[in-house]
Amino acid sequence: MISLNVLFWTYVILFAIIGAARGWSKEILVTASVILSVFIITLLESYLPFVDDLVGTSYFWLRAGVVGLLVFFGYQTPNFRPLAGPRFVRERFQDILLGMIIGGVNGYLVIGTLWFYMHESGYPFAPYLASPSLNDPLGRAAIEMIQRLPPAFLAPPWIYFATALAFLFLVIVLI
Repeated sequence: MISLNVLFWTYVILFAIIGAARGWSKEILVTASVILSVFIITLLESYLPFVDDLVGTSYFWLRAGVVGLLVFFGYQTPNFRPLAGPRFVRERFQDILLGMIIGGVNGYLVIGTLWFYMHESGYPFAPYLASPSLNDPLGRAAIEMIQRLPPAFLAPPWIYFATALAFLFLVIVLI
């Protein structure tokens, strides 16, 4: 059995490799997509009464569906080279390294957000994916990690500032 902490960091490394291959300009759009998904979920939970009635698996799938849909479209980015000229060409080592760093941040945001929502839903996939145990050192580390996942610190009003900064950055850098 693998610890959720190990699985989490494995996915962060995988996202970093993908980020190095895609480049920093495309990875910025994914970052904005994840922040937008947390923002939309916050709005849904605040202003739609039927969302509060959902429990367990339904609650998780609603949140995971919003995150998954926006991350999917964040990864479906157009080719920027004809539009932006040489600004987004990935020829230098620095561009690959920045893509790797932003890709790792995206892995932290995507997988961390899904893990946080799964934790709040009570780990609805119980026999296959169980909650961490306090008796195990890796389980205690995983429980401590949950407090540092994105939705834990992107609660209102911080999510509003993060959304505004993400889209301000997109407008300034990409357009």
